[in-house]
Amino acid sequence: MDLRIQGGYAGGFGMQSLNPMERSKPIVNPGASTQVQAGKKVSPAQCQTCATRMYKDGSDENDVSFKAPGHIDPGASAAVVRGHEQEHVVNAYEKAAENNGKVLQASVSLNTAICPECGRSYVAGGTTTTMIKYSGEESSPYRANQKAFDGANGAIGGNLDLAV
Repeated sequence: MDLRIQGGYAGGFGMQSLNPMERSKPIVNPGASTQVQAGKKVSPAQCQTCATRMYKDGSDENDVSFKAPGHIDPGASAAVVRGHEQEHVVNAYEKAAENNGKVLQASVSLNTAICPECGRSYVAGGTTTTMIKYSGEESSPYRANQKAFDGANGAIGGNLDLAV
């Protein structure tokens, strides 16, 4: 619900009505609030920063969305970013299934931010963390490298107590 205040103090909400000059600015975010927060330059409906904000995936996975920069409406950013991060979780389960593994842990965290121009809160990005255990890890190249490293650095048999 859009709370409109007709002039004056908003009882602590930090919102003010648009003055005639602000009303003449174009609406670049249709459906967003036209109220200007105290200390901010424009309303969310007129915020050029929110209208041009781009998102891009920074992972090495090629089969997810946002490999090319794309715009997300600030009001939908939580749902869209959450859906994108879920793609990474699905890919982890598929990778584990293809290689005889098991997903031990998968978590998604969303990062929020506040637009400096209009004061609107939005989801700025997300991070997916997964942990996969593969069966037969004793024969995995990672485990073999670790054993070779331990042997070369004295970790195996390096603790010998000669005192009787």
